[in-house]
Amino acid sequence: MPPPTYPALSYELYPPRNAAAEDSLWTTIRRLEPTRPDFVSVTYGAAGSNQETAIDLLRRLLTETSLRPLAHLTCVGSSRGELEAIVDRLIGGGVRGILALRGDAPDGSETHPGELQHADELVRLIRDVEAKRSAQLAAGRVSVGVAAYATRHPDSPSVEQDIQVLLAKEGAGADFAITQVYFQPDDYSGLVSRARDAGVTIPIIPGVVPMTSTRRLTKLSELAGIGVDQALWSRLEGARTDAERRRIGVAATVDLARTALADGAPGIHLYTFNEHSAALDVLDALDLKRPPEAGLAASM
Repeated sequence: MPPPTYPALSYELYPPRNAAAEDSLWTTIRRLEPTRPDFVSVTYGAAGSNQETAIDLLRRLLTETSLRPLAHLTCVGSSRGELEAIVDRLIGGGVRGILALRGDAPDGSETHPGELQHADELVRLIRDVEAKRSAQLAAGRVSVGVAAYATRHPDSPSVEQDIQVLLAKEGAGADFAITQVYFQPDDYSGLVSRARDAGVTIPIIPGVVPMTSTRRLTKLSELAGIGVDQALWSRLEGARTDAERRRIGVAATVDLARTALADGAPGIHLYTFNEHSAALDVLDALDLKRPPEAGLAASM
């Protein structure tokens, strides 16, 4: 009998901006760690603007927790040499997962000759650096993730073009994709249907976030380049207390996640905003089955 399969679980974190934020982040990390996620992704700013802070967080996750970090890496605004150096540094430091993103250039920045313009180029660069470290990796591989868009990317002419971009990233060596946020349950199933019809085979993990305030809903809408969910906005706006708003937002997020899982999603990626309470509420409501804890000896 084949072993049981379990939905993947992951969280997104971002590096702290100051000492108070660092204390809050590590409270969140310690509260999320017992849920045994498959990985936690660590963001960094445009063109690596807080790169050293992100690398310090990655180092601490590797040395002070049981968590497996997935390092975000953007290519716009950095030279090929800079990117090769940072990938080499990540792999050398023990990171075994990288999320390859195009990213947005800082305002006023200029494009430099030889600068990578697209995420599929970054995936190839990661694979090139990985190949040079094959001995240190003991014949293993770095897991490379990419972004997918359940709704049209703001810079794309069509959702069909988005799928061709995703197909190119898979062709370059990507192992899986994580979606940006979306508001409607059929957004995810539509993305997967278009992707599979076009020949995309990699797992596509839905990314969801606890939508617990109108401020957060507006921010998410701006980040994703899509319209605010007016029905959810109205329910949040009409709530009389923060606790009621939280219940409404968590319930909406759970509905998105449950629908995606019912549609065959391989797991759930939770954008936490470095806050654990609502994320844990979502997880409790989903009641995801997790693999049992087992030591190496017990599995051999």
